[in-house]
Amino acid sequence: MSISSRDIPTIKKVPISLVSIRTAKLFDLPEIMRIEHRSFREKYPRGIFLMFLENNPESFLVAEYNGRVVGYVMGYLKPDLEGHIMSIAVDPEYRGNGIGRALMITAIDKLIKLGARYIGLEVRVSNGRAIKLYERLGFKIVKRIYGYYSDGEDAYYMVLRPTDWGEGS
Repeated sequence: MSISSRDIPTIKKVPISLVSIRTAKLFDLPEIMRIEHRSFREKYPRGIFLMFLENNPESFLVAEYNGRVVGYVMGYLKPDLEGHIMSIAVDPEYRGNGIGRALMITAIDKLIKLGARYIGLEVRVSNGRAIKLYERLGFKIVKRIYGYYSDGEDAYYMVLRPTDWGEGS
C-alpha cells in the first residue's frame, strides 16, 4: 500500500503563546473525538469522554488555537490519590509546536494541586516521541506491562512524583 501526499498531514506552525489551555466543555466533544480518531488505533468511545467531562472537569483540558480545539488531555485523581493521565492527543496537523507539553504541564499542575501523591500513565513502548516528552517532564519508567494494548503491544507504566516535578517544566 502506498501513501499519497494527501495522507500525510501538513504541520501548521503555531506560536505556543497563542495557544490557550482551558477545561473541556460539552461543546468541545466533536473536536475531541475528531482528534482521538486521527491519533489512535484504539479509540475510546464517546461515553468515556462524557464520563470524564462530568466526573473530572478540572483535569479534562483542551488546547485551543484560533477558536479551534487542537489537543486534549484527560486526567483524573483516583481514590488512593494517584493522579492518572488517561489520554493525551494533539491534532496531527499541530504536532511539534509544544502543545502536548503545555497540556501535560497544566494537567500535572492541576493533579498535584488536587492532592495527587504521584501521577501515572501508560504509553506504548513503540511511542518514543511521547516517552521522551514524559521523561523530560520527570516521569520515570517503573514497569513494562506485557500485552497491554488490544493489538498485543506492551506498555510502559511511567510515574511522576511531585518531588520530581519542576525539572522539565
